[in-house]
Amino acid sequence: MGLVWVCACEAFGLQFTDCYSPLNCDRAIRKRTDLIVLHTTEGPTKGSLNKLKRYGEAHYLVGPDGQMYRIINRRRIARHAGRSMWAGKTNLDESSLGIEAVGYHNRDLTSAQYTALRELIAELQQIYQVPDERVLTHSMVAYGAPNRWHKHSHRGRKRCGMLFAKRSVRTRLGLDKQPLFDPDVKAGRLVNADPYLAKVLYGSAREQLQAATRFEGDSALVISRARSAWDIARDKYRSPETVYVFPDGKQLRGDTITNWKAIPAGTRVILSNTQSENEAEGLLVIGKDGTGAADIAGDEVHASSTIYLLNDGRVRQGNELSKATVSALPAGTRMLVGYVHGGYATAKRSPFDICGQKWNLESTFYRLDDRRIVAGNQISETAIPPNTMVFFQ
Repeated sequence: MGLVWVCACEAFGLQFTDCYSPLNCDRAIRKRTDLIVLHTTEGPTKGSLNKLKRYGEAHYLVGPDGQMYRIINRRRIARHAGRSMWAGKTNLDESSLGIEAVGYHNRDLTSAQYTALRELIAELQQIYQVPDERVLTHSMVAYGAPNRWHKHSHRGRKRCGMLFAKRSVRTRLGLDKQPLFDPDVKAGRLVNADPYLAKVLYGSAREQLQAATRFEGDSALVISRARSAWDIARDKYRSPETVYVFPDGKQLRGDTITNWKAIPAGTRVILSNTQSENEAEGLLVIGKDGTGAADIAGDEVHASSTIYLLNDGRVRQGNELSKATVSALPAGTRMLVGYVHGGYATAKRSPFDICGQKWNLESTFYRLDDRRIVAGNQISETAIPPNTMVFFQ
């Protein structure tokens, strides 16, 4: 885990182990703090801490023994929420603090964790004036772009941290109030893709208890008629680090599968806990990620947030193409779903001017004049070729 040392937090009076990410000093200072988002690591301490440090995905980590680790300075941006929305506001990394607890979304915490989290949350609430009802779970704020299983932008991308919605858990954390409904589903900005999760997050105390204490066991990792690859792996279903073990023993990585409908029942899904919590979705390709544009982007094929990189070199947004054109798009056509077309970077208009701190994220893409696509973490802001387009979430 590298060199660590224990010191008193200057502002808090709480004791931490400093285990800062190498990305800490590169992260921008956050302009505002409206939310505190609670996460569960879904893995043990050592591996989780290494992953959080590597990607700069949390401000704090709280271990089973109550030890608190600092990963990203609380004043800076941590990339913990990923694709996120709450009450119509998106990109919540830029306005929230992220706290990870070592553990699992459907298992209880240790007494030491409750004590540490209660103190940490209270201090942060006092510093940033965050009320109880804006201490949320990652599962409350994460949302997914359309995919082959859900034809609209949807809630249910993560179950991470869902136990923190239980009234009994929140009471032990000193939180007396909580949101009683999903404001974005209620307003029609998102659809509910996980009724079970919604019941845990917003049901009555009795409904929460019945749902959240249901252990899913090994069967939760096996594909069946009622349980798809997305139900199990969520946004990591296409990841090269997600492995599918077929009933005949054959194994395939998520990024090598093209016919998802042909995956047989009984296929076991092996998830990695070393990959980024909010891995970039990347480019989607007709013929590989879906049989057509509608299979990939669902009801948002004609949305301005669906970007088509046509095989003839043109770049178009969904609202610029006719139904006939979209239906006839050939295999190999590349797409970005849930993106902003930022226009061109120029000598007088830098990537930072276009998308701010997102300019060098792996989820931000640059389309060069020679039609190559380069991710933000692979490009230099001072060496952007002329006629380069910028696309960002």
